[in-house]
Amino acid sequence: MLTISLLTLGDPGQLTGGYLYHRRMAEVAGDHDAQLLFSSFPMYPFPLPALRASAVLREAQASGAGVLVIDSIAAAYLAPWLAARRLPLPLAASIHQGPGGIDHGRLRTPVQAHLDRAVYRRAGRLIVASDALAETFRATGFPDRQVRVVAPGRDVAVAPEPERPRDMREGRRAALLCVGNWVPRKGVLDLLEAVAALPPETAVLHLVGDDTADSAYASRVRARLSRTDLAGRVRVHGPVTKERVAAFYRDADVFVLPSLREPYGTVYGEAMAAGLPVVGWRAGNLPHLATHGREGLILEPGDSQGLSRALERLATDQAYRHRLAAAAARRAQTFPTWAQTAERFFGELREAAGR
Repeated sequence: MLTISLLTLGDPGQLTGGYLYHRRMAEVAGDHDAQLLFSSFPMYPFPLPALRASAVLREAQASGAGVLVIDSIAAAYLAPWLAARRLPLPLAASIHQGPGGIDHGRLRTPVQAHLDRAVYRRAGRLIVASDALAETFRATGFPDRQVRVVAPGRDVAVAPEPERPRDMREGRRAALLCVGNWVPRKGVLDLLEAVAALPPETAVLHLVGDDTADSAYASRVRARLSRTDLAGRVRVHGPVTKERVAAFYRDADVFVLPSLREPYGTVYGEAMAAGLPVVGWRAGNLPHLATHGREGLILEPGDSQGLSRALERLATDQAYRHRLAAAAARRAQTFPTWAQTAERFFGELREAAGR
């Protein structure tokens, strides 16, 4: 059996993309004659977790690991240790964000990017979550043989079967669904402005995700929601289980997330697999998942009026919406399932471990 020690940051049970990906891999590791164990850097302010690198590596070695995997959210904290030492085990990286991370300030981002790249140059394998990330690494000199795309699965949990589907439209023409935490790059405020510009009978918007992820931004979102032009037109559900997310996909008409930076965009793939047309900015990995006018509507970042027009067309033109929905479902069949992702993930790590 191959024992894998994944070095991450903080609680591995967090409800965001990379953490969810790694937890899915840990759950099915036994099916691939492997076990995936977590060793965590403490959630100290940057760059203080680096002070615990020796302790984290001792814990990983004590587990009997045959290969170390550094999570991209923790890569920078391993760099100072690697600068003066040689790792006792093969190293791979599981990457869900570009060098420098996301949602950081102007001072931290270039420093972290330098540290991240220093670690990735020491790794035998870079397992990246999307084509967009692969392009980023190849463009900065990392060789093709080192970079492998292992995307998240398109399948979500099975939704609980109700006696009949929920009426998410609430008397309007369509139900819009957004799944994303309330942080600036997700574009929730942009989306609210676009919805406010729609005729009131057009659509109701359902917001699913952590509404406490960024307190300052959440205050701005709540202030916008309190204005009369959105009264009764938005439903805030907060963080929910993956089964409830699946039910939202099943019962909605359109998926919309105007995010500026999605290294993969798992929720786009899940929504498409559920047969929803997707709407968002031409940014991050979305252009690799959907084509404008075929599986969804992809707009230039910041085009609030265009976003509003796109939502209105999908809400009011049922035949057009169904055509894009069918194309989205077909395209999603080309995305991997979680079983296929796991097979590829563990196969890459066996190669990295020299098995």
